[in-house]
Amino acid sequence: MIQNISRSLIDLLGESYIASVCRAKSLLSGRSYDELYAIASEKVEFYPQSFAQRQEELMDLVGQSLIPAFENTETGAPTGAYGAAQHSDMAPLGGQGVFRLGEGGKLYFAGKSEHYQIPLGHQFPGYRLIDNARALGILNATHNNTRGFITRTLERKLIACVNSMDPADPRLDEIIAKKEPGVLTSVINLETGSLACEAALKMMLSRFYSLDGAKAPYEGRTPVFLIMADNAGGITGNYHGTTVLAQTLRGLWPGFYAACEGSEIYKVVSVPINDAEGFRRIAQQYNTGKYKTAGFCHEIILMNYGGIRLSEEYLQEVYRICRETDTPVLCDEIQSCAWYDGCFLFKKYGIRPDFVSVGKGFPGGEYPASKILVSGAFDSLSQFGALVTNGQEELASLAYLITMEFLNANEAFISESGKYYHDQTVALAKNYPEICIGVEGDAHMTAICFATVEDAVKFTGIMNKELCVDVSAQTYKPNCPPVALTKLPLITTPTMADKLLKLFALALNKTAAK
Repeated sequence: MIQNISRSLIDLLGESYIASVCRAKSLLSGRSYDELYAIASEKVEFYPQSFAQRQEELMDLVGQSLIPAFENTETGAPTGAYGAAQHSDMAPLGGQGVFRLGEGGKLYFAGKSEHYQIPLGHQFPGYRLIDNARALGILNATHNNTRGFITRTLERKLIACVNSMDPADPRLDEIIAKKEPGVLTSVINLETGSLACEAALKMMLSRFYSLDGAKAPYEGRTPVFLIMADNAGGITGNYHGTTVLAQTLRGLWPGFYAACEGSEIYKVVSVPINDAEGFRRIAQQYNTGKYKTAGFCHEIILMNYGGIRLSEEYLQEVYRICRETDTPVLCDEIQSCAWYDGCFLFKKYGIRPDFVSVGKGFPGGEYPASKILVSGAFDSLSQFGALVTNGQEELASLAYLITMEFLNANEAFISESGKYYHDQTVALAKNYPEICIGVEGDAHMTAICFATVEDAVKFTGIMNKELCVDVSAQTYKPNCPPVALTKLPLITTPTMADKLLKLFALALNKTAAK
């Protein structure tokens, strides 16, 4: 059962800071200090019973036309690719929790959490604390050298969380001072997941090419990025953002990459999925002569390649190899962070990455606010090496703190409900052996595997267009297993999951009826 909690801004940010904020707002606005302090003291319910009950009621209305369609001819001014992909009927007129009411008047279930952004759903009641913060005059915009108290508080809490410590533990200062591989000590606030991953890639490259003129430790050798292979041994199985460097890791910009590889600027090499011995052979090959592994980049669940889950045994052995070969590791948790008890999936695997990219889920769709968590051993960039003007936003940091507070209070529910959904999906898929070949992913991040691309496309088409449940088929990558991807909001209860699975069964029946 989801645990409702109540928190005030004082609970999250402390009385001393709030008192100073109230004094500042009172001076600037002329409003009473006591009036402002009352706002800061308000206990906001994060998941009131009325909200929870309405979620259960709305689940029975998914797919129905509930209000008149919003008739309009506004197409915007998109590029050709964006225009071709647009579905305005599904665009939001409103939403609450796991539901979105589209311009066409129908109720949709956010089966992919609006592309991994809303672990706590739309209009999560706890985020009303952000409105209270605005009422107190807490500013959102700061700059890189004026990071606010809320952002600094969040940084410390993130480092405490990844190191399984209490933020108030005095030993945390010892952790933050460490310069050891595999010990995360620092946070760079960026904005998008692409920039977070790019920062890690730049820190890997800085060991080969100087950013500011200082000699790089592996200067003169060719850096080799190790990434997850696709099923044909190619490099399309990974996804680490949309910067040019990250896109070359997955096979885009082939002419540009060929020129870089030919000039021995850098090289991209794929490693086989869940094959530790294969990884060891490749690591040995590219740590001799002119080559040196620059880093290993991976997700734990390949949500851009069939939802394939990397095994604990594989990752633990691969991390040992990376330590032996001085190969830093980026664990890309942009999609998986905030979706597991403990906030981070890598903690459940017993691995110690050197970089962890986080975002999407933590700010709950309220703000773009991704970050890279960094080991002090690889903290090699000047401030201008990885920064964005808006990365330090205070209200975005507050959204993180609110999300983390709710996740920490509901760890048991998150774990149990995620397992329930995945297990029930596995059981359902077994009833359709003629079209389903299994289930991949983990917990709320579950993918149904199909025998053919045609079946996957048909199933997702039925789910999206007829049943109004957001599900996507991966058809844009060669050699990619045909799957239907889901990523349920964490507030999906087992009762709601059961109703969702009935819709899955309906779509599977229609897909099987060829």
